[in-house]
Amino acid sequence: MAHPRAGTPALPQDLIDVDAVVGAYYDRRPDPADPDQQVVFGTSGHRGSSLDTAFNEAHIAATTQAIVEYRAGQGITGPLYLGKDTHALSLPAWKTAIEVLHAAGVTVLCEQDDQFTPTPAVSRAIINHNRDAAPAEIADGIVVTPSHNPPRDGGFKYNPPHGGPADSDATKAIAARANELLGDLSAIKRTGFEHAITEVTRYDYLGRYVADLALAVDLEAIKNAGVRIGADPLGGASVEYWGRIGDQYGLDLTVVNPEVDPRWSFMTLDTDGKIRMDCSSPNAMASLINKLADGAGYDIATGNDADSDRHGIVTPDAGLMNPNHYLAVAIGYLYAHRDGWRGDAGVGKTLVSSSMIDKVAADLGRTLVEVPVGFKWFVDGLRSGAVGFGGEESAGASFLARDGSTWTTDKDGILLALLASEIQAVTGKSPSQHYAALEAEHGSPAYARVDAPADREQKAKLAALDADAITATELAGDKITAVLTKAPGNDAPIGGLKVTTDSAWFAARPSGTEDVYKIYAESFRGQDHLAQVQDAAREVVNAAL
Repeated sequence: MAHPRAGTPALPQDLIDVDAVVGAYYDRRPDPADPDQQVVFGTSGHRGSSLDTAFNEAHIAATTQAIVEYRAGQGITGPLYLGKDTHALSLPAWKTAIEVLHAAGVTVLCEQDDQFTPTPAVSRAIINHNRDAAPAEIADGIVVTPSHNPPRDGGFKYNPPHGGPADSDATKAIAARANELLGDLSAIKRTGFEHAITEVTRYDYLGRYVADLALAVDLEAIKNAGVRIGADPLGGASVEYWGRIGDQYGLDLTVVNPEVDPRWSFMTLDTDGKIRMDCSSPNAMASLINKLADGAGYDIATGNDADSDRHGIVTPDAGLMNPNHYLAVAIGYLYAHRDGWRGDAGVGKTLVSSSMIDKVAADLGRTLVEVPVGFKWFVDGLRSGAVGFGGEESAGASFLARDGSTWTTDKDGILLALLASEIQAVTGKSPSQHYAALEAEHGSPAYARVDAPADREQKAKLAALDADAITATELAGDKITAVLTKAPGNDAPIGGLKVTTDSAWFAARPSGTEDVYKIYAESFRGQDHLAQVQDAAREVVNAAL
């Protein structure tokens, strides 16, 4: 159930006390024996709040030292690209990381203290560096961001030399070592920040990323068509990027809100009543949606989360597009308009993304590569060109450059936002109009994600579930056609379960932060049948637990 103030402007009582959040970062000391205060890497790094003693100076010093040791063990001796977003905890954590990296003799490439770096700009920098680097100069990176999380949170993620999210082997090793170090911080060497910062190498992420964009998106077509763009950074790291993109490529582009405020006082509340920079949420994006509804004059409006790895697409005819809908349209367009891509380049999707993507891939005659949740599963395909596009239902995606070379191996919300304008420019139709055509051809699927209660033991059991544990033969009146605990695209464990029929499916995965499991479900037979699928999913999962 939505919060009664969801979609309405934030009020003073909703805002964080920035001084308290930053003060807690330095003042609170985590208990290494408390699981809630340990370093835990999810699909996108370690996240938490200093106010909960889950993201504090000790965590970042220990995690950075663990990364130093990990990269040394992997033979990575080149520079490290370091970026940060606009969260209040990002600058303190960035400073801590620099102190530890400098003391370890790691060459650090970073933006100016008062600048911000989108995740895709860090990924792009690593890829560009390593394309021609000698073995001794191979680089990796760190991005200080909790992505779209509320203002009180901090985040810290590692990108190895391939430029994308670290795999589970790396994150488990880094987290384990970081938690050992939490028990003995004296083992971590640090250089005072005032000295360390004088010896870092400043890197122009903004200039280099923007200069390369024409390699991936037809910006000339957007300019010539006169597409009117409204870009809302949502107070995140893309705030300076959008203005530069518009100026450099002569686009009719307005930065809707250039304000940066670590409290995010200009946001509307998300569905649960929290401030969250989720550009796929109609409630968090209410301000931008209302601007178009009030006749703002944009052909395409877009939003990004705090580190710009996610995208939100708003059109005058449909409002905010469901992320699944836009992914399906983007795939259909790209594979028909990228002659430089390999003829056998597959279509990458996470197994909780819409089956409309399956139908689009079949229409294109392309192989569908269905993987577990997490963008890390697309890295190898995007590096080799075997996958042209990789996308997640949570509004994260990236695709190859126009010549078929690697663009990024991490999610790129700026890229996907610009693609919406290219689609408008080249076809004369909005992405939402293209999706309406897909629905006319294939039907209109109903899709939703809900939560169900589960304790820690039950979540662990769900994560390790075997397909044989499922005895049901029907789901909401339909015969079950497949029970999956491994992804069909790469045979990797799902960390949960997916059950399919000819007209519907559900997937269940344990939450990493709450006592719930997530149920993703979709039906091509409408909302009522979707509700039946969700009820049946609870019964199937609970019986197995």
